[in-house]
Amino acid sequence: MSGSEWIIEAHGCGEQGLKDLPRLRALFQHIIEGMTLHPVDEGNWHRFPGAGGITGLRLLSESHIACHTFPEYGSMCLNVFCCKPRPDWDFEQPLRELFGATSVTVRRLERPYS
Repeated sequence: MSGSEWIIEAHGCGEQGLKDLPRLRALFQHIIEGMTLHPVDEGNWHRFPGAGGITGLRLLSESHIACHTFPEYGSMCLNVFCCKPRPDWDFEQPLRELFGATSVTVRRLERPYS
């Protein structure tokens, strides 16, 4: 196995944005275009009832993008895995613009060839 995995945590997000499916789809599309990724499906989304958030998954020929939103905590967890080399990408800017994140943490894990 090889590749890079980004684990992104955004905090201080607006509650309504974290419940907004079109906004989450726009985030995924922004990442796909910005990182030159290749989706193999339209994605799978689940909206939790009441004050709950949204979980989303988009399969890529390179692997996947996944997110989980927690409106009650103003946070989002995002995961991008790529089995093909990609340079670092600015996840912070769209999370601040689309969701009002006040804090964004990005960790990159390298999964080298064995």
